[in-house]
Amino acid sequence: MLKEFRDFAMRGNAIDLAVGVIIGGAFGKIVASLVNDVLMPLIGLLLGGVNFSELSFTVKDAVIKYGAFIQSVIDFVIVAFVIFLMVRTINRMQKPAPAAEPTTKECPYCHTTISIKARRCPNCTSQL
Repeated sequence: MLKEFRDFAMRGNAIDLAVGVIIGGAFGKIVASLVNDVLMPLIGLLLGGVNFSELSFTVKDAVIKYGAFIQSVIDFVIVAFVIFLMVRTINRMQKPAPAAEPTTKECPYCHTTISIKARRCPNCTSQL
């Protein structure tokens, strides 16, 4: 069982996934800092000094912190946009596979499919 687990953990896709999760976590912290420390204070200044992290309202004993929700939505939009840009760049860098050389052709007389190397059609015996 340990050997199977080691084989699973050492496969390329499991290691790639682990690296992606670690980098994603670090990237999430960077985006959260960008939103909380740079963008939201600027947006707050534009809207008259509003501090989004403190925006909330109370319903009986429940405190609804909709400012924190707004910051989370902005975090998500930034992360989604950056991922979109990365995927688009990767897709543009990938070259399409070259078209395979044809191995068959159509007989101009009987319209059957024959080998591209054929000099005579095996069906109608026409000279090609």
